Amino acid sequence: LTGHSPGFFSVYTLPPNQAVSLASQQRINAQRRQKPDKRDVPALILKKTRQLLSAPVPFGGSALGSPCSTSLLLTRSCNFTPELAGGSVDLVVTSPPFLDTVNYAQDNWLRAWFCNVDLTQVPIWNLRSLADWTEAMARVFAQLARVLRPGGFAAFEVGEVRNGKVQLEHNAVVAGEAAGLQPVLVLINEQKFTKTANCWGVDNNTKGTNTNRVVLFRKA
Repeated sequence: LTGHSPGFFSVYTLPPNQAVSLASQQRINAQRRQKPDKRDVPALILKKTRQLLSAPVPFGGSALGSPCSTSLLLTRSCNFTPELAGGSVDLVVTSPPFLDTVNYAQDNWLRAWFCNVDLTQVPIWNLRSLADWTEAMARVFAQLARVLRPGGFAAFEVGEVRNGKVQLEHNAVVAGEAAGLQPVLVLINEQKFTKTANCWGVDNNTKGTNTNRVVLFRKA
């Protein structure tokens, strides 16, 4: 939807995973003295689709289609998934909101507009209190414990927030153990600063979320 080359819908803006507001984009346009031109949207979609489909698949194209008959796509809160049978899942890989550090509705307004989704009707968790976050994650873990088979694993990715003062893996461990899951390890990946971070003036380990912390749980 956004990018700097003619293959995207927009003129110069922030990196593609950032959707600035209309007012912010207007300021960028004024500062750069740029004027968005008209783009052939169907042609761009078809061109990008052909490019994606032309890429070779190392393990064979049939492997992509084989899971289709058994796949299940849900759009709902993950603490209530009655469609998933108990003890039916081998592995869960997930990452919850890091408290209220990200405004998901605001950041995804452009995608929602393009897909005709009314974000005011989409319940998105935006928890400010650490206690509320931990309680909500306990409900999530209770659901994960239900769907995991014995011996199954859950990889739960969080981060440090509040300028590094809050390390959410500690609370994730508390919530997971409360649901009966066994913590196995915590993997910490230090942030490699990207173009997106630099756009916000973040080029050191003092602001933002600078580490990814994956807590691995096992169901006994």
